[in-house]
Amino acid sequence: MDLPVMPPVSPMLAKATSGIPDPTKHAPGLSFEPKWDGFRCLVFKDGDEIELTSRNTKPLTRYFPEVVAAMREQLPDRCVLDGELFVAVGSRLQFEVLQERIHPAASRVAMLAEATPAGYVAFDLLALGDTSFLDRPFAERRAALEEALAGLDGPTYLTRTTTDTDEAQSWFEQFEGAGLDGVIAKPLGAAYQPGARTMLKIKHQRTADVVVAGYRLHKTSTTEKPLLGSLLLGLYDEGQLQHVGVSASFTAARRVTLLDELRPLETGIEDHPWQAWAGDAIANPDRVPGTQSRWSAGKDLSFVPLRPERVLEVGYDHMEGRRFRHTAQFKRWRPDRDPESCGYGQLEEPVGYELGKILSID
Repeated sequence: MDLPVMPPVSPMLAKATSGIPDPTKHAPGLSFEPKWDGFRCLVFKDGDEIELTSRNTKPLTRYFPEVVAAMREQLPDRCVLDGELFVAVGSRLQFEVLQERIHPAASRVAMLAEATPAGYVAFDLLALGDTSFLDRPFAERRAALEEALAGLDGPTYLTRTTTDTDEAQSWFEQFEGAGLDGVIAKPLGAAYQPGARTMLKIKHQRTADVVVAGYRLHKTSTTEKPLLGSLLLGLYDEGQLQHVGVSASFTAARRVTLLDELRPLETGIEDHPWQAWAGDAIANPDRVPGTQSRWSAGKDLSFVPLRPERVLEVGYDHMEGRRFRHTAQFKRWRPDRDPESCGYGQLEEPVGYELGKILSID
């Protein structure tokens, strides 16, 4: 492989902002695009030789043979692209199904490539032919990308963009219904800066009242100085407390005080709503804490059960199935809430939207 931009390259990153930003404060303006919920992926193509690398520069090529085959046919002969790998089931992106593709067995990868084929959506250009585009402004990179990828109809796609803030706001409100994660804003005059947070991301922010049902100790916790690592959160569904996610970002001092607060609630697993899963050795459909999967192999997943008596308000961006997609943010205790009243009905459900409409830029 001989390209003007060679791996490893760390992709350009984004910093969070609240609401659609004002383009006039970012001369010569901003370009908006959907925020895809998949695996960030750089593509290095030199003829039939293709290498896919992740956000942390690890190889992804072997896990997506169907995407590699499509790229040989659809992409320019020599190019370096930034984009996202995704899996869609029906009209929605499904991140959990995408995660299943990272498997050590080649036979399993081949089976999943046929059963749940992935796609790739490109949103930036790092090199084309013998030319590096790293130092060129995004407006120029986008124009060259549109010309190079004109006419793609899948499984390799070109993301849509707009400079209209009203349209970007509409995307933010509607595209979540197809499983997307928000909106990205890119300064039209900015060069591609690997590893730098030069883009802006606008994500959905919501709150929910959840039941604290257990905790894990921090990886640095010792017998002499125990520290809380994460809170295990639950929501009730038809009388059953289901595991919905974790809250884990605390200062060192807060890890100590939270542990002191929760000690009186400690109980045995035999008296806990999740006691039925105490002996599980593999992941179960509810992904209850303490169960193993290939993502957690080798990790200590033991947890301290708590009587489900305390309610916590957390912040979250969106759901993946019946769980928080990302770690929830601790907001405040809710002593005014009854734990049994904390159910899935309080969660906002986005209106459905067809993924195919987003992938089409005609």
